[in-house]
Amino acid sequence: MTLERVVVGPLETNCYLLKKDGQCLVIDPGEEYDKIKKSIGKWKVVGVLITHAHFDHVGALSFFAKEKVYDFFNLEEGPHQIGNFSFTVIDTPGHKSDSISIYFQPEKWLFTGDFLFRHGIGRTDLPTGSMEDMVKSLEKMKEYPEDIEIYPGHGESSYLGEEICRFSKGGN
Repeated sequence: MTLERVVVGPLETNCYLLKKDGQCLVIDPGEEYDKIKKSIGKWKVVGVLITHAHFDHVGALSFFAKEKVYDFFNLEEGPHQIGNFSFTVIDTPGHKSDSISIYFQPEKWLFTGDFLFRHGIGRTDLPTGSMEDMVKSLEKMKEYPEDIEIYPGHGESSYLGEEICRFSKGGN
C-alpha cells in the first residue's frame, strides 16, 4: 500500500490517498477537488473516510458518491474492510464529538484528523469540543504501540509514543 499526502485549502488540510491493487481510499478531502482528483489519477475510489466534520476536512466531499463516504455516523468503533483496505476505527472525541482516528495496523499508520498533531493536540473550545473527552481519548491511545506513525489533519507526521509522552509530561 502507498500513502500520498495532498495539502489543500487555505488552512492547509492534509488529505491522504491510500492506494493498493488499483483501489484508492481518500481521507479528509478538505478542498481543491481538482488537485485531489489529479493525485487520484486512474485509481478507483472505493471509499472516502472522514475523521470529523469540520469544513476544512469535508469541503470537497460533494464531489464523491455519498454511498462511498464513511464517518463517525456510519462506522462503529472496531475493525472494518472497504475494498482491499482493512482498518480499525477508534473513537477519539475531544476536538469534536464526532472525531475518529483510523488505524491501519500492518502499516502502523494512524490518521488522527485534528485530534492529535505533531507536538500538540486539537482545540477543544469549538462546538462539541471537550477537554474532558480529549484527555480520555489520549489515555485510550496509550493502549497502542508507540511506534505507530500518526498522520494528522494539518502539519507533519510524528510517532504516537513521542506525542503521548509529550502529553503525559504536561506539554502540548
